[in-house]
Amino acid sequence: MPFIQLLTNYKTTDTAERKMHQDMLTFANSYPQCLERSLAIGHITTSTWITDYSRTHVLLTHHRKLDKWLQLGGHADGESNLFKSAMKEAMEESGLTRIHFLEDGIFDVDIHLIPARKLEPAHYHYDIRFLMEADKNEPLIISHESKDLRWVEINKLIDLNPEESIMRMVRKHQSRFMV
Repeated sequence: MPFIQLLTNYKTTDTAERKMHQDMLTFANSYPQCLERSLAIGHITTSTWITDYSRTHVLLTHHRKLDKWLQLGGHADGESNLFKSAMKEAMEESGLTRIHFLEDGIFDVDIHLIPARKLEPAHYHYDIRFLMEADKNEPLIISHESKDLRWVEINKLIDLNPEESIMRMVRKHQSRFMV
């Protein structure tokens, strides 16, 4: 399915996320090169909310450049199959080899500003997020993009990153898996 159609099909009940979703659709329809990192004002990224089989933990990376605990992800780099992009990023950033998608659609969307660094101006990431599952006993490999990787208990995520972008995914996780 073309990524614009995937994005169009996504529905959310969260008011702030709905606004970001509409802004993301406008951006994607306005910039044919939106999947390319070279689009200086912003670009599509993919990330993954990876839960363990028990649904009690999620895998987070301590992002080296942003110095924050976040879900795994990165640039689409021209890949229009966003599932493929998300899987590539998840595997590269974790070393996991046995990951699979739990849903055939988008889990969450978020638009956030990336601060300027060195020769790169500040720009926006239009992040399309997917829900995945992996075995938390499989060994992890920390990539050069991370300071650390950790399976974190869902109820303790607020201690590592209380930002609304993360807390919204926590609430979605809890509503799906923790009755």
